[in-house]
Amino acid sequence: MSNLETAPEEVVCEQGRVPAGPEMLVPRDVPLGGPRAMTVRRTLPQRARSLIGAWCFLDHYGPDAVGASGGMSVPRHPHTGLQTVSWLFTGEVEHRDSAGFHAIVRPGELNLMTAGRGISHSEFSTGDTVTLHGAQLWTALPDAARHAEPGFEHYRPEPVRGDGWELRVFLGSLGGDASPVRTHTPLLGAEILLAAGSTLELDLDPAFEHGILLDAGELRLDGHAVPRDHLAYLPTGSMRARLDAGAADVRALLIGGEPLGEQIVMWWNFVGRSHDEVATYRAQWQAEIGAEPPAPGDASGPPRFGSFPAGQPAPLPAPALPNVRLRPRG
Repeated sequence: MSNLETAPEEVVCEQGRVPAGPEMLVPRDVPLGGPRAMTVRRTLPQRARSLIGAWCFLDHYGPDAVGASGGMSVPRHPHTGLQTVSWLFTGEVEHRDSAGFHAIVRPGELNLMTAGRGISHSEFSTGDTVTLHGAQLWTALPDAARHAEPGFEHYRPEPVRGDGWELRVFLGSLGGDASPVRTHTPLLGAEILLAAGSTLELDLDPAFEHGILLDAGELRLDGHAVPRDHLAYLPTGSMRARLDAGAADVRALLIGGEPLGEQIVMWWNFVGRSHDEVATYRAQWQAEIGAEPPAPGDASGPPRFGSFPAGQPAPLPAPALPNVRLRPRG
């Protein structure tokens, strides 16, 4: 998914302070496009915390009536230096990218796109989708992998069930299950379902930071109430987590990973390491789609963001860069 804000702010991604207990990250509403467009609830990045492991972006949306909101309608747009993770609860989304991959994103199935040095893709709700509900996440690629060739992986995890609970582990390992999907830093991603009144105790990797996003129901994490749509953060050193469902069934997403330990700058749909690098990505995208002339001195060569099939909707132009230099920190 693209970040469709017309004036995206600079995001300085750095490790935040270590809280005494679970830190509740409050979502903010972000409209994706015009007045009828979908609105998402964004919990990463934000001023309080930019990263959880290598996870650098989390949009949570729906359940949306597609007939009213228009659903997901994101024409071709670019990415660099990241992996996108699509996870749906309801509905379907058609994915198409410049590396030649075409897939339907369905509930309970992971679709992971690696941007590497550069990719472009589009995402549209399918015609028979009535309700759209899910999450879009990004992970920042480490320096050693961020210039790799783009790619795409699909995986449908089998559920792991216990007394009143169910896990679907789509990245990393948890609860005795492991995903075969390759990541470039140690990561964890799982959907958790809890029946009302049930309890689940999880063993955690103490080298990981973790975040738990509550999608539905009533949840207490280690005795602390988690508000709906909030992302509860646990720092490194946490070895166990207790999840208690209240009077309503719970659905949550668990993410985690080792701290990235690198300085990154994220602006619009690019992850880079400096202002000049991000500005170059923007200029190359604008030139490739014919929105702006190539920068003087640009060497000719294959397009960074690849080619797209004919007959697709017009690509998204990049917004203007801010009037200040983007600053990496860490």
